[in-house]
Amino acid sequence: MIARMWRGWTASDRATDYVAYLDRTGVPDLRATPGNRGVYVLHREVEDDRTEFVVLSLWDSRDSIVAFAGEDIEVARFYPEDDDFLVQREWTSAHYEVARAPD
Repeated sequence: MIARMWRGWTASDRATDYVAYLDRTGVPDLRATPGNRGVYVLHREVEDDRTEFVVLSLWDSRDSIVAFAGEDIEVARFYPEDDDFLVQREWTSAHYEVARAPD
């Protein structure tokens, strides 16, 4: 199993709206892709009235990730509406081999 993650930041007063937006867009797309094992949206308040988001998804294989993200899996996938929320983002995705999964 492979974990894929990306990070982005919103203004703190937009964090709740961004979670709702992710629930309507990216999270269902991730879950609908064959080979997806789960999606976690993490967030925390950070300095300068910003909220950091980390989206972590779990996948059966690299091929599953390619089906969602395209051939260049190192590039984070964003939707045009993300520009309305994100004040900063990482343009790349990190991938980790899952050494141990929950039972």
